[in-house]
Order: sequence, then C-alpha cells, then structure tokens
Amino acid sequence: MAIKKQYLKSKPVCKVTFSIEAEEAKKVSVVGSFNEWNAKKAPLKKLKNGTFKGTIDLDKDSSYEFKYLVDGEYVNDATADSYAWSDFAGADNSVVTV
Repeated sequence: MAIKKQYLKSKPVCKVTFSIEAEEAKKVSVVGSFNEWNAKKAPLKKLKNGTFKGTIDLDKDSSYEFKYLVDGEYVNDATADSYAWSDFAGADNSVVTV
C-alpha cells in the first residue's frame, strides 16, 4: 500500500496516487469522502505485478476519509496519514491530508 502526493504549482490541487497490492483480486476501487464512497467513480487499474493503482485530483488544504474496496471488502491503507472513526461503518477509515 502506498500514497504518493504531487502538488501542482498552477492550481490548488494535489494529484494523489493510491496503490495497493492485491494479486488475487479481480476488482479494486478507492472510495471516500472525495467521491461519495462510490466505487464506480474511482476504479484502480491492475498492473502486471499485481498492484492496483490510480490517481485522483484532490483540493489542497483538506483531509479526506477513504478505504480501498477489494472484491467487495473494505480495506484501510496502512500508510494513511491518520485514521478517523466512522459511526456509519463501525470502524476506522483511512485519512489522507493534502
């Protein structure tokens, strides 16, 4: 798992690349407060090495809760900036701050 941040000088935006190793998985998405927890809005692409990867533009100076959706199961990112409790999920969500 990894989160890579690339800040743009021309816009108040950060390109955030999410990646997760899931060789056996068929479908992986990143869902969160930035896409209304909708898996169809942020599917990740499977690379030859079994890692799923995708980049999303996020507004700077904000924090977003998210999880990976791996074949229907929610997974937190071990490299998240922090975690936040979700009463809705009854579990922690990963948090990325840009």
